[in-house]
Amino acid sequence: MSNIRLLVYYDEPFWVGVFERVENQKLTVSKVTFGAEPTESEVLTAIIERFYDLHFSPSIDVEKKAKTKVNPKRLQREVHRQMNTVGIGTKSMQALKLQQEVGKIERKRCSKEEKEAREELLYQMKQRKRKEKHRGR
Repeated sequence: MSNIRLLVYYDEPFWVGVFERVENQKLTVSKVTFGAEPTESEVLTAIIERFYDLHFSPSIDVEKKAKTKVNPKRLQREVHRQMNTVGIGTKSMQALKLQQEVGKIERKRCSKEEKEAREELLYQMKQRKRKEKHRGR
């Protein structure tokens, strides 16, 4: 069973949306930057158009709580508390950080490969130039 939640909050200077997806007790997250304060229609459009293009973070284990009957007043207080909290949960932050680190490693690997290829090309050009200077002598 899959559970997906979108949290929208203000992270100076932009409005940010965090998609949290829980599948098989594994949490994955993806971050979307809205810019100005999004309206409900913009949020809905983001969900419809961007959801399948999102890159979710590597998964993090989530413990599952046993379902117990909850007092309706307590449930209402929990809903108000969640609505008033600013930011996102710590598990989501860990998943976003992990995604950021994976992206950083990938960027470093790509830039290193490009640098090595560029250096190899310069070396080959120097060698060709040296051979052209000494041709026929």
